[in-house]
Order: sequence, then structure tokens, then C-alpha cells
Amino acid sequence: MSQVEPVPACAEQIFGERLPHARTYAEHLATTGVEWGLIGPRELDKLWTRHILNCAVVAPLIHDDDVVGDIGSGAGLPGLVLSLAQPHASFVLIEAMERRVDWLGMVVDDLGIENVRIIRGRVEDLVDDEVFTVVTARAVKALNVLVEWSAPVLSPGGRLLALKGLKAQEEIDKAKKVLKRDKMTPPVIKLMGEEFLEIPTRVVETARR
Repeated sequence: MSQVEPVPACAEQIFGERLPHARTYAEHLATTGVEWGLIGPRELDKLWTRHILNCAVVAPLIHDDDVVGDIGSGAGLPGLVLSLAQPHASFVLIEAMERRVDWLGMVVDDLGIENVRIIRGRVEDLVDDEVFTVVTARAVKALNVLVEWSAPVLSPGGRLLALKGLKAQEEIDKAKKVLKRDKMTPPVIKLMGEEFLEIPTRVVETARR
């Protein structure tokens, strides 16, 4: 198994008083997260920079009064991480796989945080039950699918924050028809965490009109 990456100095600036919670979360990822198959052992030597901080630097885009739905939460990336970096907002972790839901529940209970709910299911099934001011997603689906899933559960003016890679613009181009159909604003690519990370996080942001 790879050696776990040390906690970068910038983590304290990003997480503030919740850094101990972030450390505990990282310990879960490196142990039970690997054992339960939520993260690969080869990812441990870049656990903080590629995964935890990659998500946490998105927190400035989330407001204190936001209700955030995190699609396909998996190992808590980005939803659980963002709940630590932005403790005043409310987060709903949406995950269809029972094993992942059980792991998320175990970790949230251990962390003792109260701004998180976990729903086992698919976001498409929540249209009549949940409304979010923000929807987040990382490594789930292409942008066109995320828009299709997100628009029905977003409040007017609600935003989709999709964490994407180098092909973000290509995904935007392919999603033009869906964006127009679902009455979403033209997407903007924002680079987050440039002051902390060698490779900043690309976030595609679009809002419901």
C-alpha cells in the first residue's frame, strides 16, 4: 500500500477549526475507505492534494445559507469535504450504492457533524421531495447528464457546480442543447485554489434561470 500523503500546510487555512475533522476523514479514507473499495490504495500518496483539497477549495462558491445536494457522493468527494470546509451550509449526500451509504453514515457519525444528511437513492427520484440552491458533482457523469439531473431539483437561481478536468470546455460545448432546453445560464469555468494547489480545481458553474 502507498504511503499516505502528509497533511499540506495550507489545509489549516482551508479548513480552519475543522481541520481535526478533515484529518479524521482522511484517516477513514486511507483505512476503511480502501478496505471498503471506495478509494484505490494507489491514491493514498496524493490523498490530500488530488482529492481532499481539490474538493475543499470549492467552498468559497458556497454560501452560508445554501442547501447543497451532492450527486453521487461515493467517498464523500466533494460533498462531505465541502461540509467540513463550509460548516454553515447544509449538505445532502445523494448516493445510490448501499455500501457507500453505509460508509458515509459511519464517517459522518464518527465526525459528529450536524450539517449533513445522507439519502440513499438517485437524484432523479428526488424531484418532488428535495429542492437545492446548489448541486455539486465530481467524477460522476458528463455535464449534459448532470444538467439534466440537476435542473429539476434546483431552485430558481440555483447553481450547478461540476468539478471537471481538462476537457471542461469540450463538455460545455456538448451540453449546449441541454443547457438551453433546461433553461440554464451559459456555463463559466472557474479555477479554484490557485493559491494553494499546483493544479487548481476546475469548476463549471451554471445556474437555473
